Amino acid sequence: MTDVATKTAAVVYNPIKVDLDVLRETVDREAAAAGWGETRWYETSVEDVGQGVTRTAIDDGADLIFAAGGDGTVRAVSEAVRGTGVPVALLPSGTGNLLARNLHLTLNDMPGSVQYAFSGADREIDLGVIDIERADQSREKHVFVVMAGLGIDAKMIKNTDDDLKKKAGWAAYVKAIVTSLRDPDELHVRFQLDGHKPERRTVHTLILGNCGSLPANILLLPDAKVDDGLFDVMMMRPKGVLGWIRVWLKVAWTNGVVMRTKAGRALAGQRKNDRDIRYETGETFVARFSRPEEIELDGDTFGEVVAFNARIEPGAMIVRVPADAA
Repeated sequence: MTDVATKTAAVVYNPIKVDLDVLRETVDREAAAAGWGETRWYETSVEDVGQGVTRTAIDDGADLIFAAGGDGTVRAVSEAVRGTGVPVALLPSGTGNLLARNLHLTLNDMPGSVQYAFSGADREIDLGVIDIERADQSREKHVFVVMAGLGIDAKMIKNTDDDLKKKAGWAAYVKAIVTSLRDPDELHVRFQLDGHKPERRTVHTLILGNCGSLPANILLLPDAKVDDGLFDVMMMRPKGVLGWIRVWLKVAWTNGVVMRTKAGRALAGQRKNDRDIRYETGETFVARFSRPEEIELDGDTFGEVVAFNARIEPGAMIVRVPADAA
């Protein structure tokens, strides 16, 4: 009789975000019930937020990677598994849980999440890959699973009080939004979408999204899909108080309510641009700015950049989901 190799899972966890004892007990129980071998555990740190330990887990032969932490842990794990074919199971924790929200996964049922990780199905999703250039001409490559943002979006992340965020959750961003809106600076950007003719624009916010949903039921990019081989671009430049009111109504009502239904989408029209917001889609986006600008990836600030080159990689990551959601 031929021996069948026993599968093993690896848990990449942020010790600040998870209850390790409860998580370990749950994972060990479900792994045994599914006939898997002993799970391996890899702790993230300030020096290694997930990429290094995830690569070690893959080198150690992991058949499944659990990402147990906030959006930063998920992004780091995604960067390491990109193109490897090793599936990732999400154990949502923290404030945003952005990828889990966009995949419509349960956010507050850790035992259930662990169970379907061993018994669920695999779903391929796209990854955004971005090469960023600093003012000193140094370059870095990163991935984003949800979105990359500059302008007010990135300044909001930078201005968010981490202690208040721990206590108040998503409400902590309200103070940061108010602070960011007082900033008079705009983005002066020269960009090229999918190799078309270069354009120049002045905007308050520039976002490249692989997904469109944010906490508080905010649908920022109503047509974004995590597996369509495209990213959605949003450029926003409202003028005055009335402009910001129009933006809020469009995001909160048109995007958040009307366009969630088939009839609403037909009524509102897909990708309807106006003087306040412009939507585009594409596979590549190259941008250069008139001065260094703050950038955020999946809700974490990544400092200032003077240029970037972004592209979408279709099906570059595999996520474990419930069998009926694959």
